[in-house]
Amino acid sequence: MSRNNVRNRIRLSRKIGLGQFGAVLGKEDLLKRLQETPPLVEDFMNISKQIGSNGVDLTVEGLEEFETEGALDFTNEERVISKTRSVKFDEDGWTYIAQGCYKVVFSEVINMPNDLVAVARPRSSLLRSGASVETAVWDAGYRGRSVALLNVFNPFGLRIKRGARIAQIVFLKLLHPTREAYGGVYQMENI
Repeated sequence: MSRNNVRNRIRLSRKIGLGQFGAVLGKEDLLKRLQETPPLVEDFMNISKQIGSNGVDLTVEGLEEFETEGALDFTNEERVISKTRSVKFDEDGWTYIAQGCYKVVFSEVINMPNDLVAVARPRSSLLRSGASVETAVWDAGYRGRSVALLNVFNPFGLRIKRGARIAQIVFLKLLHPTREAYGGVYQMENI
């Protein structure tokens, strides 16, 4: 990208109120949003360990193995979500999972206001252990205890403890609050 293009993008972002680096909520804004009703995030395991400079760490409430195929179409009229079964944790809260993919249910409830969207990325410790996590976008207006896809690439598998911090959710400010908030089938999931 040329210098002129970079300068033009910076000028545009300043003109529309985003600042040079965009509109990611920092720690101070996150803490303010946690005081609102409903709070942006609730059901923390340990809020002081989970709030970072630019996001919130999400923890493992449960893991599920896939048992059936799924089916997707354009209208969702023929959509079939894969059936899963729970992975058991031992009395100390640990489990071993082999190489493969698993559905993760997060511990935290996310309450998205109409002026934010969110994305999440894996924590580096998860990546350094040969695994990753994939998430969908948290739409403005969504409320629920979300799920994600945990991919274990390590041929030796992964030991994981219930409550492990595996992903960091980052909240992004919309230019204008949305008038049409999320109202899909996953609203209020796992609550």
